Amino acid sequence: MEKRDIKSLTMEELTLEMKAMGLPSFRAKQIYQWLHEKLADSFDEMTNLSKDMRERLKETYVLTALKQVEVKISKIDGTRKYLFSLPDGNIIESVWMKYKHGNSVCISSQVGCRMGCRFCASTLDGLERNLLPSEMLDQIYQIQKETGERVSNVVVMGSGEPMDNYDNLIRFIHLLSGEGGLNISQRNITVSTCGIVPGIQKLAKEGLSITLALSLHAPNDEVRKNLMPIANKYKLKDVLAACHEYFLTTGRRLTFEYSLVSGVNDNLEEARALADLIKDQQGHVNLIPVNPIKERDFVQSDQAAIQAFKNLLEKNGINVTIRREMGRDINGACGQLRKSFLEQA
Repeated sequence: MEKRDIKSLTMEELTLEMKAMGLPSFRAKQIYQWLHEKLADSFDEMTNLSKDMRERLKETYVLTALKQVEVKISKIDGTRKYLFSLPDGNIIESVWMKYKHGNSVCISSQVGCRMGCRFCASTLDGLERNLLPSEMLDQIYQIQKETGERVSNVVVMGSGEPMDNYDNLIRFIHLLSGEGGLNISQRNITVSTCGIVPGIQKLAKEGLSITLALSLHAPNDEVRKNLMPIANKYKLKDVLAACHEYFLTTGRRLTFEYSLVSGVNDNLEEARALADLIKDQQGHVNLIPVNPIKERDFVQSDQAAIQAFKNLLEKNGINVTIRREMGRDINGACGQLRKSFLEQA
């Protein structure tokens, strides 16, 4: 019999499992607390359970615990970039960032990615597999234990396309935001997508209050296709229609991520086109100076071009910020540290 992944079970499911094992329901609450509040890495840590009961749990369940392979700490801003080893030996990465409003963790949702965005290192070796809810959660748990500080914001914007791992993503959100665990507010959870229309439409109906971030990166289909292969499947008008539907259904304002690449998508003509494109979207634009990767010849826009782009958007009534660069000295961009580690292995 294949062992079940106990850290991916909801409280209700765990209660039913304990009942099936002939155990009282309060045991489920104890175990759930060990998993999601005390952040136990093994059944042996669950000291208020009998040795016999711990052995029974070992026989029936797998307790997913990631192993830290490497951590790099930025000398610039204290950002921490982690490499974690999964139980099957695959490697993923996560980032811890300290802000005035609290600590934010950016997690991966897949091992690798199949979306092929040309400015992203995560996708260079393709998709290996989806992450389980427990593997997504444990990135946060291990970082919180290592730093000794509470995580208040979670961004699913690391390696992988969350909508390509939809069911595990939804279960992860419920486990992370539910009672009995870290209980992080759904309003402090952001999910980023490159624009998978059916996934956005489905997410709108889940009854969640998370923030949806769209990787936009271009104001028209032609430029977007050069940067993001997904644009060949879903046209911008359909992606934005799904985003607007998400806003109307949830009342949650969207974030539009726009990576500025010198000579590709950063001129004022494109800024005007972007302003016109999203003027009715009730969204916020997050301008991202692209973090160059050695496998591509993309260059970051200079500060004058970035500021001019921002100013033009603001003049056209668009709410916009420039993302603060974090961890540039430690391969801070998605997929960079994992890629360099695999090349050296």
